[in-house]
Amino acid sequence: MVELRNFLENSFSMEGLDCNLAAGLAALARPMSVKPGAILFEAGDPGNGCYAILEGSLKVSIVSVEGDEQLLAVLGPGAIVGELALLDGRARSATVTTLKPTRLAFIEKHAFERFADENPALYRHMLSIVGQRLRQANDVLAARSFLPLPGRVAQTLLQLADTFGKPVDKDRILIHYKLSQADIANMAGAARENVSRVLNDWKRAGTISRISGYYCLENPEWLRRASAL
Repeated sequence: MVELRNFLENSFSMEGLDCNLAAGLAALARPMSVKPGAILFEAGDPGNGCYAILEGSLKVSIVSVEGDEQLLAVLGPGAIVGELALLDGRARSATVTTLKPTRLAFIEKHAFERFADENPALYRHMLSIVGQRLRQANDVLAARSFLPLPGRVAQTLLQLADTFGKPVDKDRILIHYKLSQADIANMAGAARENVSRVLNDWKRAGTISRISGYYCLENPEWLRRASAL
């Protein structure tokens, strides 16, 4: 599967993976096409493998017993989801749902383990991915504990820009994914009305803009300073 091999060698999730390991993993993968709104797995499901996102997007969320949803992340092409299952064998910790037509490559846990046991360097690489996710989770937790609302909104926009950002002239970054204010509020852990006021203030100040329904970061450096702890 040439496309997946290229993904594994070049995606931001698997950056730096040896080309031979990438080829071996690609040979294990099963391609999938999934419709919007499909649930890949729910919190508590068995951790039977991980997914590489080749095209489309997924949301990662936690749903309370009352049905309230906390959006944790939106992931696009170049990301891996469910990788913890490859290492700890425990149940899924969140629910993952497709947001648009999505093409994936599924790597089954037992097949991964057999290949990784023969190639221990792969375990080291996967641990580095888990470490990055842990650092991101710590950043979000610290932001919710210490940053005022504008800083949390800035952090959310920058995280989305890391996943879906496309450079525009003069250091501007277009988030090439259509988000509602409710989505941003959910990720920032705040009420939509309060987030709306922050976004409208930034639009008037020229910090962000909307281009054909997409958010554009007109001054990313200012947002980075606003999101710093």
